Amino acid sequence: MTAVFALATALLWGLADFGGGVLTRRIPALTVVVVSQLLAVVVLGAVVVATGGWSEAGPRLWYAVAAGVVGPAAMLCFYRALALGPMGVVSPLGALGGVAVPVGVGLVIGERPGLLQIAGIAVAVAGVVLASGPGFGGAPVQRQTLVLTLVAAFGFGSVMALIAEASHTLTGLFLALFVQRVCNVVVGGAALFASARRGNPALPVEGRGVIRAALPALAFVGLADVAANGTYSLAAQSGPVTVAAVLASLYPVVTALAARGLGERLRTVQAAGAGLALVGTVLLASG
Repeated sequence: MTAVFALATALLWGLADFGGGVLTRRIPALTVVVVSQLLAVVVLGAVVVATGGWSEAGPRLWYAVAAGVVGPAAMLCFYRALALGPMGVVSPLGALGGVAVPVGVGLVIGERPGLLQIAGIAVAVAGVVLASGPGFGGAPVQRQTLVLTLVAAFGFGSVMALIAEASHTLTGLFLALFVQRVCNVVVGGAALFASARRGNPALPVEGRGVIRAALPALAFVGLADVAANGTYSLAAQSGPVTVAAVLASLYPVVTALAARGLGERLRTVQAAGAGLALVGTVLLASG
C-alpha cells in the first residue's frame, strides 16, 4: 500500500501545483495560498468535528504545528527564488528537498533499502530533476537564489517528515492536518498583510470578483494539497519512508503532464525525465 498512497500523493500534489500555477496568473500568489488554505481549514474543521478528532489531541500535534509554520516559510522562499531565477535550476532543487530529508530520516531510523530499491531511487530522482525542466548553461545562479532554494527544499522535506509523525491514527491525522492548515493560514496571512503594507497588491487588478469566481478552483487546490499530505502520512506509516518519499516526489511529472492541457509542450528533457520517473517507480514498487 505504500506505493499506492505515495503515488496518490504525487498525483494530488501535481494537480494542486498545476491549479495553483494557473490561479496565480490572475491572483497574487500569496492570496492564492491563504484563501485556498482557509477553505481547506473550513472543510477539515467539519471533518474533525464529525469524526471526533479532538479526542486525539496530544503531544504529537506539535509536529503538525511545526509543519504548519515551516511550510509557508518554505513556500515563500521558493517563490522568491523563482522570482530571482533561473526557474530551470530552482524547480528541480526544490523538488529534491522532498526526497533528501525524508530519505535521510528513514536511513537514520534504520531503514535499509535493497539494491533494486536503491536503483529505483536513483532513476526516479534523476527523472524528477529532468521532468522539472532543468536549465543547462546560461547565467550563473546568484548566491541568494541558491540559498533561498536550498532553504525551501529543506523546508519542503521537513514538512513531509513532520506530518508523517503528527499522528498514527486516521482520526488523529484529520486533526493534525487541521492544525497544520490553521498554522498555514496564520503564517501566510501575516505574510500577506506584511506584503500589502509594503505596497504589493493583495487582490487582482479586476477586484474581488475574480476571487469569488475562482472559489471552486481555490478550494480544489487547498483540499488536494491537504489530501496529499494525508496520503503521504499513510504511505510513510505503511512502509519504508525512503520509498514513500521518492514516489511522492514524482509530482513535477504530473504537473508537467497536466500543463499539456493548456497547450504547453514537454521539452525533450522533460519527456525523458517522465520516462525515467516511471521506470524508477516500477523498480521501487517491485523492490
